[in-house]
Amino acid sequence: MTLPDTATVLEALDRDGYVIVEDVLSKEEVTAARDELGMLLARTPVGRTDFEGHLTRRIYAIFAKTRLFDGPATHPLVLAVLDHYLYHYQLSAPTGIEIGPGEVAQALHPDDGIYPVPRPHRELVINVMWPLDEFTEANGATRIVPGSHRWGDEQPGPDAPVISAEMPAGSALIYLGTLWHGGGANRTDRPRLGVVMHYAAAWLRTQENHLLAVPREIVRELPERLQELLGYNICPPFIGYVDGHHPRRLLGDRAR
Repeated sequence: MTLPDTATVLEALDRDGYVIVEDVLSKEEVTAARDELGMLLARTPVGRTDFEGHLTRRIYAIFAKTRLFDGPATHPLVLAVLDHYLYHYQLSAPTGIEIGPGEVAQALHPDDGIYPVPRPHRELVINVMWPLDEFTEANGATRIVPGSHRWGDEQPGPDAPVISAEMPAGSALIYLGTLWHGGGANRTDRPRLGVVMHYAAAWLRTQENHLLAVPREIVRELPERLQELLGYNICPPFIGYVDGHHPRRLLGDRAR
């Protein structure tokens, strides 16, 4: 299936705050990722807070544990969207999320709410959810408030027009950091698995510290663009230097 062009995706994002693009990952890629994350989830505890979800398992430091999302993280369509909204950016909080049976709905929130910047403002955060199971309203598909990316200080009330982002495995749900959303309740007897990639403007501090989370010997073997997304880069004019030099020098001769 041919993917939509960047202009079409940006039009939907500007209008609704989100867009679902189907068939981005092949069935083989989905199966391989689900199998590998399944092994990681077997030794991953459930969440510690209401926000994490007490019946939800989250795989943090995902680029230290699997190579199967190197490609999705740098997919050309994703990078084109990021280039449009953020210009210079890094991965902020890439996380595997398995919502277990019986989990309740997560509180609605915008992902840029962690930064003390008054709304409305230019986009600071862009997210991509990669479903590895079919997402349905019953199994906890991401809940979205369309158009809420244009809100100021408003918050969604009980009558907010919340929808469930239902989509097949292998899709990409791209949504703006200003959009109100949250994980859904899982009323089925099976968990639902997805991987969310949070990206933030490079001048902001990332949620996860990848320089510590991903061992340097792993980073040395990654593609240069992914190295940059993990923090081995400079945000112009010179944010992020190390002892006066580009941080990629820390990776040794191969990176230089």
